[in-house]
Amino acid sequence: MSRRKSRDQDKILSHPIIIRLTESQYKKLADLWIESDSKSIGDVVRKIISNRPIKILHKDISMNAPMEEMALIRKEIKSIGVNINQQTHSFHISQNPMERNFYSIKTAETYKTIEPKIERLIFLISKLSEKWLQK
Repeated sequence: MSRRKSRDQDKILSHPIIIRLTESQYKKLADLWIESDSKSIGDVVRKIISNRPIKILHKDISMNAPMEEMALIRKEIKSIGVNINQQTHSFHISQNPMERNFYSIKTAETYKTIEPKIERLIFLISKLSEKWLQK
């Protein structure tokens, strides 16, 4: 089964061009490719030839630690939420008032453990917003 022909024949990359570069030229091109949003070195070269802009992506490594901490807090809050859902389910299926009282107290204690994590999360977000929303 053959492939369907494209309607716009001008967009098909059908003419290969082979060039030779020095090591330093190739390194510059590879560095540009790694920092850009392009999918391949060929895509970078096509953008250069056609005078299209190349978007350079900059990663701020100073943000790694706060982002990792926020991801960890998110994971902890999610697991606490799962525990609360399980306790709520057990509360609803229990018939004994003593058992229901036990689950309500246990759920209230679980809610208390989530408070410091949310406060830490809000603190981290406020610090990040100060950095990124500077005037």
